[in-house]
Amino acid sequence: MDLCLFCSIIAGDTAAHVVLDEPEVFGFLDARPVFKGHVLVVPREHHATMTDLPSPLLATLFGAVQRVASAVPAALGSTGTFVAVNNVVSQSVPHVHVHVVPRTKGDGLRGFFWPRTKYADDEAATYAQRVRTALKSPI
Repeated sequence: MDLCLFCSIIAGDTAAHVVLDEPEVFGFLDARPVFKGHVLVVPREHHATMTDLPSPLLATLFGAVQRVASAVPAALGSTGTFVAVNNVVSQSVPHVHVHVVPRTKGDGLRGFFWPRTKYADDEAATYAQRVRTALKSPI
């Protein structure tokens, strides 16, 4: 494995502001936050994307994300949180990580991801069928 920034942070070789330190998961402030208090929650074990995670670790990771998403508003006075995971596209560090971003109504975050679109006629049914078929097929 090439050098991984998040593995380096977990190992203590790269400085970070740690908020969660548990046997299987680790959380620290994003160095370039969307809003102050933006936390990244990562598995200690290196996996590039969410789809690479073993199921038990996925449950552990999202249990930690749930706790962080509850703690951030209590700690920072935000109204809620925005929770997001990128897989490959827009994933600046190839170590699965979950963003927990404090949010408050009127905070100015608009169009954070993408413009919305609409399906034409029966197009939604076709897309849904394609995804259902893929879910039944082994990857």
